[in-house]
Amino acid sequence: MKNLKKIDPEIAELIKAEEKRQKETLMLIPSENYASFAVMEALGTVLTNKYSEGYANARYYQGNKIIDQIEMLCIKRAKKLFGVPFVNVQPYSGSPANTAVYFALLEPKDKIMGLSLASGGHLTHGVPKVTFSGKYFTSVQYEVDKNGLINYDSLEKLVLKEKPKLIIAGTTHYPRKLDFKRFAEIADKVDALLMADVSHVIGLIIAGVYPNPIPYAHVVTTTTHKTLRGPRGAIIMVTAKGLKRDPLMGEKINKAIIPGLQGGPHNHVTAALAVALKEASKQSFVLYNRQIVKNAQVLATELIKKDYELMSNGTDTHVMVIDLRKQQILGNTAAEALEEAGMVLNKNKVPFDPNPPFYPSGIRLGTPGITSRGMKEKEMKQLARWIDETLRSVQETKNRLRITIDLERKRSVREKIIKSTESLKNINRKVVELCRKFPVKKLY
Repeated sequence: MKNLKKIDPEIAELIKAEEKRQKETLMLIPSENYASFAVMEALGTVLTNKYSEGYANARYYQGNKIIDQIEMLCIKRAKKLFGVPFVNVQPYSGSPANTAVYFALLEPKDKIMGLSLASGGHLTHGVPKVTFSGKYFTSVQYEVDKNGLINYDSLEKLVLKEKPKLIIAGTTHYPRKLDFKRFAEIADKVDALLMADVSHVIGLIIAGVYPNPIPYAHVVTTTTHKTLRGPRGAIIMVTAKGLKRDPLMGEKINKAIIPGLQGGPHNHVTAALAVALKEASKQSFVLYNRQIVKNAQVLATELIKKDYELMSNGTDTHVMVIDLRKQQILGNTAAEALEEAGMVLNKNKVPFDPNPPFYPSGIRLGTPGITSRGMKEKEMKQLARWIDETLRSVQETKNRLRITIDLERKRSVREKIIKSTESLKNINRKVVELCRKFPVKKLY
Protein backbone atom coordinates (compact mmCIF):
# COMPACT_ATOMS: atom_id res chain seq x y z
CA MET A 1 0.00 0.00 0.00
CA LYS A 2 2.98 2.32 -0.50
CA ASN A 3 1.32 4.36 -3.26
CA LEU A 4 -1.97 4.56 -1.38
CA LYS A 5 -0.27 5.77 1.79
CA LYS A 6 1.48 8.48 -0.19
CA ILE A 7 -1.52 9.65 -2.19
CA ASP A 8 -4.30 9.19 0.36
CA PRO A 9 -2.98 8.43 3.85
CA GLU A 10 -6.43 8.95 5.35
CA ILE A 11 -7.99 6.10 3.36
CA ALA A 12 -4.87 3.98 3.86
CA GLU A 13 -5.21 4.33 7.62
CA LEU A 14 -8.88 3.42 7.53
CA ILE A 15 -8.14 0.28 5.49
CA LYS A 16 -5.40 -0.62 7.96
CA ALA A 17 -7.84 -0.12 10.84
CA GLU A 18 -10.43 -2.36 9.17
CA GLU A 19 -7.79 -5.02 8.58
CA LYS A 20 -6.93 -4.90 12.29
CA ARG A 21 -10.62 -5.14 13.23
CA GLN A 22 -11.06 -8.23 11.06
CA LYS A 23 -7.94 -9.86 12.51
CA GLU A 24 -8.94 -9.26 16.14
CA THR A 25 -12.66 -10.09 16.09
CA LEU A 26 -14.66 -13.24 15.43
CA MET A 27 -16.56 -12.98 12.14
CA LEU A 28 -19.94 -14.54 12.97
CA ILE A 29 -22.18 -12.84 10.40
CA PRO A 30 -23.23 -15.81 8.21
CA SER A 31 -23.06 -13.82 4.97
CA GLU A 32 -19.43 -12.78 5.51
CA ASN A 33 -16.22 -14.67 4.83
CA TYR A 34 -12.54 -14.20 4.05
CA ALA A 35 -11.51 -14.24 0.40
CA SER A 36 -8.10 -15.76 -0.33
CA PHE A 37 -5.10 -13.64 -1.26
CA ALA A 38 -5.34 -15.05 -4.80
CA VAL A 39 -8.93 -13.80 -5.10
CA MET A 40 -8.02 -10.38 -3.70
CA GLU A 41 -4.96 -10.21 -5.93
CA ALA A 42 -7.18 -10.66 -8.99
CA LEU A 43 -9.48 -7.92 -7.70
CA GLY A 44 -6.67 -5.39 -7.53
CA THR A 45 -5.50 -5.59 -11.15
CA VAL A 46 -5.57 -3.61 -14.39
CA LEU A 47 -8.76 -5.45 -15.33
CA THR A 48 -10.69 -2.71 -13.55
CA ASN A 49 -9.52 -0.30 -16.27
CA LYS A 50 -11.40 -2.03 -19.11
CA TYR A 51 -14.97 -1.39 -20.22
CA SER A 52 -16.67 -4.51 -21.62
CA GLU A 53 -20.36 -3.97 -22.26
CA GLY A 54 -21.92 -7.04 -23.84
CA TYR A 55 -20.72 -10.64 -23.85
CA ALA A 56 -17.70 -12.53 -25.13
CA ASN A 57 -17.24 -12.08 -28.89
CA ALA A 58 -20.14 -9.60 -28.94
CA ARG A 59 -18.93 -6.47 -27.11
CA TYR A 60 -19.83 -2.86 -27.78
CA TYR A 61 -16.18 -1.84 -27.38
CA GLN A 62 -12.92 -2.92 -28.93
CA GLY A 63 -9.95 -4.26 -26.97
CA ASN A 64 -11.78 -7.10 -25.23
CA LYS A 65 -10.00 -10.17 -26.61
CA ILE A 66 -8.33 -10.96 -23.27
CA ILE A 67 -11.42 -10.02 -21.24
CA ASP A 68 -13.42 -12.43 -23.42
CA GLN A 69 -11.03 -15.24 -22.53
CA ILE A 70 -11.33 -14.47 -18.80
CA GLU A 71 -15.13 -14.42 -18.87
CA MET A 72 -15.38 -17.57 -20.96
CA LEU A 73 -12.98 -19.37 -18.59
CA CYS A 74 -15.05 -18.27 -15.61
CA ILE A 75 -18.25 -19.54 -17.25
CA LYS A 76 -16.57 -22.82 -18.22
CA ARG A 77 -15.47 -23.43 -14.64
CA ALA A 78 -18.94 -22.64 -13.27
CA LYS A 79 -20.66 -24.95 -15.78
CA LYS A 80 -18.31 -27.78 -14.85
CA LEU A 81 -18.51 -27.26 -11.09
CA PHE A 82 -22.30 -27.00 -10.94
CA GLY A 83 -23.26 -29.20 -13.90
CA VAL A 84 -25.43 -26.65 -15.72
CA PRO A 85 -25.78 -25.77 -19.42
CA PHE A 86 -26.04 -21.98 -19.01
CA VAL A 87 -24.25 -19.50 -16.74
CA ASN A 88 -24.13 -15.70 -16.52
CA VAL A 89 -21.34 -14.35 -14.31
CA GLN A 90 -21.95 -10.63 -14.82
CA PRO A 91 -24.44 -9.66 -12.04
CA TYR A 92 -22.93 -7.15 -9.64
CA SER A 93 -24.41 -8.90 -6.59
CA GLY A 94 -27.24 -11.16 -5.45
CA SER A 95 -30.06 -8.63 -5.53
CA PRO A 96 -29.38 -7.60 -9.17
CA ALA A 97 -29.12 -11.30 -10.07
CA ASN A 98 -32.58 -12.00 -8.68
CA THR A 99 -33.89 -8.83 -10.31
CA ALA A 100 -32.55 -10.01 -13.68
CA VAL A 101 -34.40 -13.32 -13.38
CA TYR A 102 -37.68 -11.53 -12.63
CA PHE A 103 -37.05 -9.02 -15.41
CA ALA A 104 -36.35 -11.84 -17.89
CA LEU A 105 -39.12 -14.27 -17.03
CA LEU A 106 -41.98 -12.20 -15.60
CA GLU A 107 -44.25 -9.32 -16.51
CA PRO A 108 -45.14 -6.52 -14.06
CA LYS A 109 -47.82 -7.62 -11.56
CA ASP A 110 -47.15 -11.33 -12.16
CA LYS A 111 -47.51 -13.27 -8.92
CA ILE A 112 -44.39 -14.46 -7.08
CA MET A 113 -44.10 -16.45 -3.88
CA GLY A 114 -41.11 -16.40 -1.51
CA LEU A 115 -40.35 -17.07 2.13
CA SER A 116 -41.20 -14.14 4.41
CA LEU A 117 -38.41 -12.06 5.93
CA ALA A 118 -39.10 -13.11 9.52
CA SER A 119 -39.21 -16.77 8.46
CA GLY A 120 -35.78 -16.58 6.83
CA GLY A 121 -36.36 -15.19 3.34
CA HIS A 122 -34.60 -12.31 1.56
CA LEU A 123 -35.76 -8.80 0.69
CA THR A 124 -35.73 -9.68 -3.01
CA HIS A 125 -38.04 -12.65 -2.45
CA GLY A 126 -41.14 -10.47 -2.51
CA VAL A 127 -41.18 -8.55 0.77
CA PRO A 128 -44.26 -6.30 0.32
CA LYS A 129 -44.30 -2.49 0.22
CA VAL A 130 -40.61 -1.80 0.87
CA THR A 131 -38.85 -3.73 -1.95
CA PHE A 132 -39.02 -3.67 -5.74
CA SER A 133 -39.98 -7.36 -5.71
CA GLY A 134 -42.97 -6.60 -3.49
CA LYS A 135 -43.97 -3.42 -5.31
CA TYR A 136 -43.68 -4.37 -8.98
CA PHE A 137 -44.94 -7.92 -8.64
CA THR A 138 -47.93 -9.38 -6.84
CA SER A 139 -46.28 -11.02 -3.86
CA VAL A 140 -47.63 -13.78 -1.64
CA GLN A 141 -45.29 -14.92 1.13
CA TYR A 142 -45.14 -18.34 2.77
CA GLU A 143 -44.00 -18.71 6.37
CA VAL A 144 -42.57 -21.24 8.79
CA ASP A 145 -44.82 -22.97 11.32
CA LYS A 146 -44.70 -22.63 15.10
CA ASN A 147 -41.72 -25.01 15.17
CA GLY A 148 -39.74 -22.73 12.87
CA LEU A 149 -40.00 -25.14 9.93
CA ILE A 150 -41.43 -24.91 6.43
CA ASN A 151 -44.56 -27.06 6.32
CA TYR A 152 -44.65 -28.33 2.75
CA ASP A 153 -48.28 -29.44 2.96
CA SER A 154 -49.28 -25.91 3.98
CA LEU A 155 -47.06 -24.49 1.24
CA GLU A 156 -48.76 -26.72 -1.32
CA LYS A 157 -52.21 -25.54 -0.25
CA LEU A 158 -51.11 -21.91 -0.54
CA VAL A 159 -49.60 -22.49 -4.00
CA LEU A 160 -52.73 -24.26 -5.25
CA LYS A 161 -54.83 -21.36 -3.97
CA GLU A 162 -52.66 -18.50 -5.26
CA LYS A 163 -51.19 -20.08 -8.42
CA PRO A 164 -47.98 -18.00 -8.59
CA LYS A 165 -46.03 -17.75 -11.80
CA LEU A 166 -42.70 -18.00 -9.93
CA ILE A 167 -41.83 -19.70 -6.63
CA ILE A 168 -38.59 -18.79 -4.87
CA ALA A 169 -36.89 -21.46 -2.77
CA GLY A 170 -34.22 -19.56 -0.92
CA THR A 171 -33.25 -18.31 2.52
CA THR A 172 -31.02 -15.97 4.49
CA HIS A 173 -31.45 -17.37 7.98
CA TYR A 174 -33.58 -20.51 7.73
CA PRO A 175 -31.35 -23.04 9.52
CA ARG A 176 -32.70 -26.24 7.98
CA LYS A 177 -32.25 -27.89 4.59
CA LEU A 178 -34.72 -27.08 1.84
CA ASP A 179 -36.51 -29.93 0.08
CA PHE A 180 -36.02 -28.83 -3.53
CA LYS A 181 -37.66 -32.00 -4.86
CA ARG A 182 -40.85 -31.19 -2.96
CA PHE A 183 -40.68 -27.56 -4.08
CA ALA A 184 -40.49 -28.77 -7.68
CA GLU A 185 -43.43 -31.14 -7.28
CA ILE A 186 -45.53 -28.34 -5.82
CA ALA A 187 -44.47 -25.85 -8.52
CA ASP A 188 -45.28 -28.36 -11.28
CA LYS A 189 -48.87 -28.66 -10.02
CA VAL A 190 -49.56 -25.06 -11.08
CA ASP A 191 -46.97 -24.93 -13.88
CA ALA A 192 -44.94 -22.35 -11.92
CA LEU A 193 -41.32 -21.53 -12.52
CA LEU A 194 -39.03 -22.56 -9.66
CA MET A 195 -36.06 -20.36 -8.79
CA ALA A 196 -33.58 -21.52 -6.13
CA ASP A 197 -31.60 -18.76 -4.45
CA VAL A 198 -28.71 -20.62 -2.80
CA SER A 199 -26.53 -17.62 -1.99
CA HIS A 200 -25.89 -18.73 1.58
CA VAL A 201 -25.41 -22.44 1.00
CA ILE A 202 -23.65 -22.76 -2.36
CA GLY A 203 -20.43 -23.96 -0.70
CA LEU A 204 -22.35 -26.52 1.32
CA ILE A 205 -23.95 -27.79 -1.91
CA ILE A 206 -20.52 -28.22 -3.51
CA ALA A 207 -19.43 -30.14 -0.41
CA GLY A 208 -22.45 -32.45 -0.59
CA VAL A 209 -23.81 -31.49 2.85
CA TYR A 210 -26.84 -29.60 1.52
CA PRO A 211 -29.40 -30.64 -1.13
CA ASN A 212 -28.58 -29.71 -4.72
CA PRO A 213 -31.35 -27.73 -6.49
CA ILE A 214 -29.90 -28.18 -9.99
CA PRO A 215 -32.05 -31.24 -10.93
CA TYR A 216 -35.25 -29.57 -9.72
CA ALA A 217 -35.17 -25.79 -10.29
CA HIS A 218 -35.45 -23.95 -13.61
CA VAL A 219 -33.10 -21.17 -12.50
CA VAL A 220 -30.52 -21.00 -9.71
CA THR A 221 -28.99 -17.78 -8.38
CA THR A 222 -26.18 -17.37 -5.91
CA THR A 223 -23.86 -14.76 -4.54
CA THR A 224 -20.18 -15.61 -4.62
CA HIS A 225 -18.74 -14.15 -1.40
CA LYS A 226 -20.40 -16.22 1.33
CA THR A 227 -19.67 -19.95 1.65
CA LEU A 228 -18.13 -19.88 -1.84
CA ARG A 229 -15.45 -17.56 -0.39
CA GLY A 230 -15.00 -15.51 -3.54
CA PRO A 231 -15.37 -11.84 -4.54
CA ARG A 232 -18.56 -9.86 -4.06
CA GLY A 233 -20.59 -10.82 -7.11
CA ALA A 234 -23.25 -13.27 -8.28
CA ILE A 235 -24.02 -16.06 -10.74
CA ILE A 236 -27.24 -16.92 -12.57
CA MET A 237 -27.58 -20.51 -13.79
CA VAL A 238 -30.25 -21.99 -16.04
CA THR A 239 -30.60 -25.74 -15.56
CA ALA A 240 -31.36 -28.44 -18.11
CA LYS A 241 -34.93 -28.42 -16.76
CA GLY A 242 -35.09 -24.68 -17.36
CA LEU A 243 -33.89 -24.91 -20.96
CA LYS A 244 -36.30 -27.78 -21.60
CA ARG A 245 -39.15 -25.56 -20.48
CA ASP A 246 -37.89 -22.57 -22.47
CA PRO A 247 -34.90 -23.00 -24.82
CA LEU A 248 -34.50 -19.19 -24.86
CA MET A 249 -34.37 -18.81 -21.06
CA GLY A 250 -30.61 -18.22 -21.01
CA GLU A 251 -30.82 -15.70 -23.83
CA LYS A 252 -33.61 -13.85 -22.00
CA ILE A 253 -31.50 -13.64 -18.85
CA ASN A 254 -28.51 -12.35 -20.81
CA LYS A 255 -30.70 -9.59 -22.25
CA ALA A 256 -32.12 -8.82 -18.82
CA ILE A 257 -28.59 -8.16 -17.53
CA ILE A 258 -27.59 -6.01 -20.52
CA PRO A 259 -29.23 -3.91 -21.86
CA GLY A 260 -31.98 -4.53 -19.29
CA LEU A 261 -30.35 -3.69 -15.96
CA GLN A 262 -26.67 -2.87 -16.07
CA GLY A 263 -23.79 -1.76 -18.24
CA GLY A 264 -20.30 -3.19 -18.36
CA PRO A 265 -19.35 -6.10 -16.11
CA HIS A 266 -16.71 -5.70 -13.40
CA ASN A 267 -13.90 -7.57 -15.13
CA HIS A 268 -11.67 -7.72 -12.05
CA VAL A 269 -14.54 -9.43 -10.19
CA THR A 270 -15.04 -11.91 -13.04
CA ALA A 271 -11.36 -12.88 -12.87
CA ALA A 272 -11.50 -13.19 -9.07
CA LEU A 273 -14.62 -15.34 -9.36
CA ALA A 274 -12.79 -17.64 -11.80
CA VAL A 275 -10.07 -18.02 -9.17
CA ALA A 276 -12.64 -18.79 -6.46
CA LEU A 277 -14.31 -21.41 -8.66
CA LYS A 278 -10.96 -23.10 -9.18
CA GLU A 279 -10.37 -23.08 -5.41
CA ALA A 280 -13.88 -24.48 -4.86
CA SER A 281 -13.13 -27.47 -7.09
CA LYS A 282 -10.47 -28.73 -4.66
CA GLN A 283 -11.00 -31.36 -1.96
CA SER A 284 -9.77 -28.90 0.69
CA PHE A 285 -12.78 -26.70 -0.09
CA VAL A 286 -15.14 -29.65 0.36
CA LEU A 287 -13.60 -30.47 3.74
CA TYR A 288 -13.80 -26.81 4.74
CA ASN A 289 -17.54 -26.59 4.07
CA ARG A 290 -18.19 -29.86 5.87
CA GLN A 291 -16.42 -28.40 8.89
CA ILE A 292 -18.63 -25.29 8.67
CA VAL A 293 -21.67 -27.49 9.33
CA LYS A 294 -19.98 -29.50 12.09
CA ASN A 295 -19.00 -26.27 13.83
CA ALA A 296 -22.49 -24.78 13.51
CA GLN A 297 -24.13 -27.87 14.94
CA VAL A 298 -21.77 -27.99 17.93
CA LEU A 299 -22.26 -24.28 18.59
CA ALA A 300 -26.06 -24.63 18.33
CA THR A 301 -26.08 -27.63 20.69
CA GLU A 302 -23.98 -25.80 23.27
CA LEU A 303 -26.24 -22.74 23.16
CA ILE A 304 -29.34 -24.88 23.60
CA LYS A 305 -27.70 -26.50 26.64
CA LYS A 306 -27.32 -23.01 28.07
CA ASP A 307 -31.08 -22.47 27.78
CA TYR A 308 -31.19 -20.37 24.61
CA GLU A 309 -34.08 -20.84 22.20
CA LEU A 310 -32.90 -21.37 18.63
CA MET A 311 -35.10 -21.12 15.56
CA SER A 312 -36.19 -24.71 14.67
CA ASN A 313 -34.28 -25.87 17.77
CA GLY A 314 -30.95 -26.22 15.96
CA THR A 315 -29.36 -26.14 12.51
CA ASP A 316 -28.51 -28.33 9.52
CA THR A 317 -26.41 -25.61 7.94
CA HIS A 318 -23.99 -22.79 8.72
CA VAL A 319 -26.52 -20.46 10.33
CA MET A 320 -28.58 -20.18 13.50
CA VAL A 321 -30.99 -17.64 14.93
CA ILE A 322 -31.28 -17.08 18.70
CA ASP A 323 -34.64 -15.90 20.02
CA LEU A 324 -33.93 -13.64 23.01
CA ARG A 325 -37.48 -13.00 24.14
CA LYS A 326 -36.97 -15.35 27.08
CA GLN A 327 -33.91 -13.33 28.14
CA GLN A 328 -35.81 -10.05 27.65
CA ILE A 329 -32.92 -8.60 25.61
CA LEU A 330 -33.43 -6.69 22.37
CA GLY A 331 -31.52 -8.06 19.37
CA ASN A 332 -29.82 -4.67 18.97
CA THR A 333 -28.51 -4.70 22.53
CA ALA A 334 -27.25 -8.26 22.23
CA ALA A 335 -25.47 -7.62 18.92
CA GLU A 336 -23.87 -4.40 20.15
CA ALA A 337 -22.72 -5.98 23.43
CA LEU A 338 -21.29 -9.01 21.64
CA GLU A 339 -19.41 -6.73 19.24
CA GLU A 340 -17.94 -4.91 22.24
CA ALA A 341 -16.77 -8.33 23.44
CA GLY A 342 -15.20 -9.08 20.03
CA MET A 343 -17.91 -11.29 18.53
CA VAL A 344 -19.49 -9.71 15.44
CA LEU A 345 -22.96 -10.91 14.42
CA ASN A 346 -26.23 -9.19 13.52
CA LYS A 347 -29.62 -8.41 15.01
CA ASN A 348 -32.38 -10.41 13.33
CA LYS A 349 -36.12 -10.94 13.34
CA VAL A 350 -37.42 -14.27 14.60
CA PRO A 351 -40.58 -16.05 13.41
CA PHE A 352 -43.73 -14.29 14.64
CA ASP A 353 -41.60 -11.49 16.06
CA PRO A 354 -43.76 -8.85 17.77
CA ASN A 355 -40.99 -6.27 17.35
CA PRO A 356 -40.22 -4.24 14.18
CA PRO A 357 -37.22 -5.08 11.94
CA PHE A 358 -35.03 -2.30 13.34
CA TYR A 359 -35.58 -3.56 16.88
CA PRO A 360 -35.96 -7.33 16.51
CA SER A 361 -36.10 -10.03 19.16
CA GLY A 362 -33.21 -12.12 17.90
CA ILE A 363 -29.67 -12.36 16.63
CA ARG A 364 -28.23 -14.29 13.69
CA LEU A 365 -24.84 -15.95 13.64
CA GLY A 366 -22.94 -18.46 11.56
CA THR A 367 -19.66 -20.32 11.20
CA PRO A 368 -18.18 -19.74 7.69
CA GLY A 369 -15.71 -17.01 8.76
CA ILE A 370 -14.43 -18.65 11.93
CA THR A 371 -14.13 -21.99 10.12
CA SER A 372 -12.00 -20.26 7.49
CA ARG A 373 -9.59 -19.39 10.30
CA GLY A 374 -9.24 -23.08 11.15
CA MET A 375 -11.43 -23.21 14.25
CA LYS A 376 -13.15 -26.49 15.07
CA GLU A 377 -15.48 -28.06 17.62
CA LYS A 378 -13.35 -27.20 20.67
CA GLU A 379 -13.42 -23.50 19.82
CA MET A 380 -17.20 -23.63 19.24
CA LYS A 381 -17.72 -24.76 22.83
CA GLN A 382 -15.57 -21.87 24.05
CA LEU A 383 -17.46 -19.45 21.83
CA ALA A 384 -20.80 -20.61 23.27
CA ARG A 385 -19.47 -19.89 26.77
CA TRP A 386 -18.43 -16.37 25.79
CA ILE A 387 -21.77 -15.64 24.12
CA ASP A 388 -23.58 -16.90 27.22
CA GLU A 389 -21.32 -14.93 29.57
CA THR A 390 -21.86 -11.75 27.55
CA LEU A 391 -25.64 -12.04 27.39
CA ARG A 392 -26.01 -13.00 31.05
CA SER A 393 -23.89 -9.99 32.01
CA VAL A 394 -26.15 -7.76 29.92
CA GLN A 395 -29.18 -9.25 31.65
CA GLU A 396 -27.69 -8.54 35.08
CA THR A 397 -26.81 -4.97 34.08
CA LYS A 398 -30.31 -4.34 32.77
CA ASN A 399 -31.86 -5.65 35.98
CA ARG A 400 -29.52 -3.56 38.10
CA LEU A 401 -30.30 -0.40 36.12
CA ARG A 402 -34.00 -1.33 35.88
CA ILE A 403 -34.09 -0.92 32.12
CA THR A 404 -37.07 -2.43 30.28
CA ILE A 405 -36.87 -3.89 26.79
CA ASP A 406 -38.92 -0.98 25.40
CA LEU A 407 -36.34 1.53 26.62
CA GLU A 408 -33.62 -0.35 24.73
CA ARG A 409 -34.88 1.09 21.46
CA LYS A 410 -33.01 4.26 22.38
CA ARG A 411 -29.38 4.14 21.33
CA SER A 412 -28.34 6.13 24.39
CA VAL A 413 -29.92 3.50 26.66
CA ARG A 414 -28.15 0.65 24.86
CA GLU A 415 -24.85 2.52 25.15
CA LYS A 416 -25.49 2.94 28.87
CA ILE A 417 -26.10 -0.82 29.25
CA ILE A 418 -22.91 -1.72 27.38
CA LYS A 419 -20.82 0.87 29.20
CA SER A 420 -22.08 -0.48 32.55
CA THR A 421 -21.44 -4.15 31.71
CA GLU A 422 -18.00 -4.74 33.20
CA SER A 423 -17.18 -8.22 31.82
CA LEU A 424 -17.16 -7.25 28.11
CA LYS A 425 -13.57 -5.98 28.03
CA ASN A 426 -12.32 -9.11 29.76
CA ILE A 427 -14.11 -11.33 27.24
CA ASN A 428 -12.74 -9.20 24.43
CA ARG A 429 -9.17 -9.81 25.59
CA LYS A 430 -9.79 -13.57 25.48
CA VAL A 431 -11.32 -13.29 22.01
CA VAL A 432 -8.24 -11.41 20.74
CA GLU A 433 -6.01 -14.16 22.15
CA LEU A 434 -8.04 -16.81 20.30
CA CYS A 435 -7.86 -14.79 17.08
CA ARG A 436 -4.07 -14.72 17.37
CA LYS A 437 -4.03 -18.51 17.67
CA PHE A 438 -6.08 -18.75 14.47
CA PRO A 439 -4.81 -15.85 12.33
CA VAL A 440 -6.51 -14.85 9.11
CA LYS A 441 -3.21 -15.19 7.23
CA LYS A 442 -3.39 -18.99 7.57
CA LEU A 443 -5.96 -18.93 4.79
CA TYR A 444 -3.41 -17.86 2.25
